[in-house]
Amino acid sequence: MSNAKRGRALIIAMTEFHNRSERSRDMLEPRKGVKRDTDRLFRALSLLGYNVSLHLDVSAREIREIYHNESRFVQGECFISILSSHGQEGLIYDFYGEPVYLRDLYDSLSPKNCPALAGIPKLFFIQACRGKEIDEGVVLETDSAECEADTFCHSWNLPSDTVVMFATSEGYVAFQNPAGSFFLQTLCDIIEGEERELALNQIFTLISYHTAYNFQSRGTYAGYKEMPCFITNLTKELRPFRQLENTC
Repeated sequence: MSNAKRGRALIIAMTEFHNRSERSRDMLEPRKGVKRDTDRLFRALSLLGYNVSLHLDVSAREIREIYHNESRFVQGECFISILSSHGQEGLIYDFYGEPVYLRDLYDSLSPKNCPALAGIPKLFFIQACRGKEIDEGVVLETDSAECEADTFCHSWNLPSDTVVMFATSEGYVAFQNPAGSFFLQTLCDIIEGEERELALNQIFTLISYHTAYNFQSRGTYAGYKEMPCFITNLTKELRPFRQLENTC
């Protein structure tokens, strides 16, 4: 593996949820299969030369601190952030079922708040529901929860050089499987294989294709589908998962 500085990767995932008090919202359901996703992502990204940081079952305050701390680190050619939790459009839920707004996480990595990441591509992969609609088009769980009113248009809130890929389209649920989410497992399949050499937009297209055509829910919601989507303001081609040449 090359000694070159590849970049940093941040994985934040929720498996269990706990109420802060008896007056808190109803408990969110545990998310099976998360450890399969995070273990595989950690291993795959580490083998590609990324400095990977993994955080499970953390609070909103801890999540904000984790992102703030990125401003203290020397960054490489790319920064990758993977978020996996219950959610709604514009937000995910923390360990206590409290909302964490994605716009705040994006903004924390803006050139103003994180000069270390200025001009460096920032990639977000988000495994979470974006609503309650089920796409008609593994024992099933969904990564959904009650809707929050304060949502937003992602394209208005992205800092420069940022791309976000969601497991599902706006307004729809994302499926979580005990064997791991199909979205993140498909990402792992690609970055562990020869397709990792492709440009990022080609990788996104492959993830969308495999998820849309090869995934179908089972159990209570048998027969439903999932369609990932992404938004970007990158202005140059990026190959973030290519195999680096070995150096002495």
